[in-house]
Amino acid sequence: MSKSQGRPRRTALARCALAALLCCLVPACVTPRVQTSAAGSAEPRLEQDAAIMDDGARLPLRAFLPAAPPRAAIVAVHGLNDHSGGLERAGVFLAERGFAVYAFDQRGFGDTPQKGIWAGGDRMADDARQVALLVRLRHPAVPLYAFGESMGGAVLLHALHRHPAGWVDAMALSAPAVWSRGGMRRYQRLPLNVLAHTWRGLKLSGRMTGRRPSDDPAALRALREDPLTIHRTRVDVLWGIADLMDAVTHEPKPPGMPVLVLYGAHDEIVPPQPMCAWLAALPGEEWQPALYPSGWHLLTRDLDAARVLSDLAAWFEQPGTRLPSGADTDEPPERVCALVETERP
Repeated sequence: MSKSQGRPRRTALARCALAALLCCLVPACVTPRVQTSAAGSAEPRLEQDAAIMDDGARLPLRAFLPAAPPRAAIVAVHGLNDHSGGLERAGVFLAERGFAVYAFDQRGFGDTPQKGIWAGGDRMADDARQVALLVRLRHPAVPLYAFGESMGGAVLLHALHRHPAGWVDAMALSAPAVWSRGGMRRYQRLPLNVLAHTWRGLKLSGRMTGRRPSDDPAALRALREDPLTIHRTRVDVLWGIADLMDAVTHEPKPPGMPVLVLYGAHDEIVPPQPMCAWLAALPGEEWQPALYPSGWHLLTRDLDAARVLSDLAAWFEQPGTRLPSGADTDEPPERVCALVETERP
């Protein structure tokens, strides 16, 4: 048989193999799982150790309170696979400087029901706003701020888009998750798409990527040993956070209040390219980026966390002011990207 005759046969066989594979996959096609809503309704309220949502969901709550009446209140929102305890260092630091800090476990994380199942970006954003409104009711005489870390930053950004202005007075975002699918490589997007719609319950370990969230060995050890931290993530949870990141990357950025954006030059979780592209699209002077040359992803748990925490406390005293460390910069985003690349090994 000649080469010219064999080529069509090989093509036909390949097509048959592909068709057979698709036939095998079609019965397995599923929708990425999203949590069922709590069956009921309730009056939203803050209890000593929980925030009760309007559908009756109980979200574990940690409060870090100053000895004297607070100068301001802060709602703190944790990142992917983490929980409110991951914000303890920041909460204690800010409470010692006069702020009342309330951190809660987001649905699907920490000590909540249906742990490990994605709750949906809309529901999580609504929860964050609802907790903020409850904290404002508890401290009506002082300003209300929000602090979000990684996924928590994306949740707060989504809440800004979904709800009218006024539910929070200023916001600080630490390495917000703004890595949309458009900024991912095909080898990152395609397997996620296939797996989330076939083997949605497949769990992946963060160790597979080899990426570190912090340069502090003690912080990394605490994450490994924490029983409330999720160490193996369902594929459809990764799909869900990709949806959330798509949303916050493309949603209009509402003006009207100061927003501080913190980013570490050694961040291995949120890459610099999507972060810098997002920064370049921010409107107006109310958005204040700050770059930490020695910082990693978990800026408040790095070896250089003291500098970041001091900046946060100073900024929350008067949102919109310059940071004591000088980490905020007037450089255009393109220059910030160049600085990040310079600091990376």
